[in-house]
This record gives sequence, structure tokens and C-alpha cells, in this order.
Amino acid sequence: MKKSVLSAALGALALGVAFSAPAMAADVSACLITKTDTNPFFVKMKEGATAKAKELGVTLKSYAGKIDGDSESQVAAIESCIADGAKGILITASDTKGIVPSVKKARDAGLLVIALDTPLDPADAADATFATDNLLAGKLIGQWAKETLGDKAKDAKVGFLDLTPSQPTVDVLRDQGFMMGFGIDTKDPNKIGDEDDPRIVGHDVTNGNEEGGRKAMENLLQKDPSINVIHTINEPAAVGAYQALKAVGMEKNVLIVSVDGGCPGVQSVKDGVIGATSQQYPLLMASLGIEAIKKFADSGEKPKPTEGKSFFDTGVSLVTDKPVSGLESIDTKVGTDKCWG
Repeated sequence: MKKSVLSAALGALALGVAFSAPAMAADVSACLITKTDTNPFFVKMKEGATAKAKELGVTLKSYAGKIDGDSESQVAAIESCIADGAKGILITASDTKGIVPSVKKARDAGLLVIALDTPLDPADAADATFATDNLLAGKLIGQWAKETLGDKAKDAKVGFLDLTPSQPTVDVLRDQGFMMGFGIDTKDPNKIGDEDDPRIVGHDVTNGNEEGGRKAMENLLQKDPSINVIHTINEPAAVGAYQALKAVGMEKNVLIVSVDGGCPGVQSVKDGVIGATSQQYPLLMASLGIEAIKKFADSGEKPKPTEGKSFFDTGVSLVTDKPVSGLESIDTKVGTDKCWG
């Protein structure tokens, strides 16, 4: 795992994945559909899409679910985009399986559909995916936690604060990646919760927010108050977990790791709330997506994945102020320079 993952992604972009936008197609419109419009990750995604749309003369309409997991609003948004004659849709799906029929309808109508951050299930249900390597993001924090604990890792008590019961692909990938990095047998790599490693206390869902993280942490503490490692789907959930732990005086006894790399999350690493996080780059995902839709409108050309992968990799970096030997990372000072939200 190299510090240059992001720079490599950007290099690949410069070598041919960057989408030039000749002014050939008039009245190009696009849709951005996110899981919510409050999570800083999706706020930054919208910012990237909006700026790039303005630059390229693309009309952008943005939609979002009421909460993380609200697939019905996303289905309605796709219908609106088709009816409006959009050329393409960028979507972070809440229900990666359930949204597939609606995505097919959009593609059948001639729209380019790009999954951002969260691959669809199956991934080829979309024309392309621009995302963090979420499996790698999970592996990085899993390996960091294992190396940080040292010999104590073999007797750890691990809890997972996941996203939603529908197990969207981003949730599964991060969970499975963490387990691989930590040394836990994942069993079925496409499913959460079938593991039999005695170190696992359990899984609970958070809806990706602080309140959900707090409640899920309380539930896991009831299962096993000796829990000492927590993997969280994102940093808001991690903060909620910390609040629950602090309320019972256990905040110094539990190692929390997460994924996102937003500015509040990086600050949480600096403050010692989170031990390490994997930083991803939503603005890049969204701006690339708008460029891809514009190019598709102009030429009919669809974007291609990163060489050797099934998606275009927008990069990931491990952020921690407590580096471990053999695992490349950046500190919170560098992470702050690259963060969002």
C-alpha cells in the first residue's frame, strides 16, 4: 500500500481517463443522486459535480434520499431524470440490488449511468463505477488495527458498526477488507455476518450517522462489555460510537477505525477519537462523472476502468498519527490538506 495511490490514480487520469469536453452537444443535462444531502461526503460530491457542470456548460439536477437507506426517493429521482431527457445519471445507491431495475430502465432509455463510491450489485448493472477501492480501504484500517494491537489482536473483541440491513456493496467491501487486514476469515466475501471467528462480538447498523453509531455501540456493549475494537462504516458513525463509550467511561479502552477522510473525521483522528481512517476523494469521483457524461453526450464514448480493475479507482490513503511499521500512511496534517467537508 503506497502513499502514491491517489497520485497514481490522478496520473492514470492524465494518461487517458480524463475526459475532454468539446462543445459539440447542446443542452446537455445530468443528474446527481446521492444517499443523503447532509453527510459531508455527499455534500462534497455535489460540490464537485456542480463546479464541473458549470465549467462544461452542463445542466445539473441533484436529488438525495431523506436518510441513508431511502431507496424509494432514489427510484423516483431516476424516473424524473429519464422524463427530463438527461444524458446521464451519477448515483450513490442506497439499495445496490434493489435499484438495478430502475438503472436498467434508464440505460434502456439511452442514459449513461455511473455509480459513484458504491458499486451496484452486480457492478455491471451500471455503465461504469468511479470509486474508492473500498476493499483496500478496509484492509488498510484492519491491518493498522492488527499491527497496533500486536499480540493482543489474537484475543481482541471486535464489533462492526455497519450501514443498513440491505448490506450495500460499499458496506460489504469495507467490512470484508477490514477482516482480511485484521486476519479474520470472511467466509462468504459477499455477505456480512456469516463469520465464525470467536473474536467477533457482532454487527449492528447505524444508517451512517452519529445517532445510529451511538445506539449500535450501546447494543454491542450490552452483548459484550469487554469489546475493544470497533470498525465503523464511516466517521459520523465512529463519533457516535465514541460518545456511547465515553458515556460509560470506556473511551480509552476501545480502538476505533473508520473510512471516509472528511475534515471532521481527520480532526477526530487528531483528537484521538478515531485511531485511523482511510481517506477517499468524493469531489474527484463526481467531477469525473460529469466529464464522462459530457463526453458521452458529445461522442457516445463511455468511460473505461482503471487498468486491472473493474472500476475507475479514485484513490485512498491511510490517515493516522500513530503509524505502524510496514504500512504506508499519512498524518493528520497531510490528511487535513486533502480532506473535505
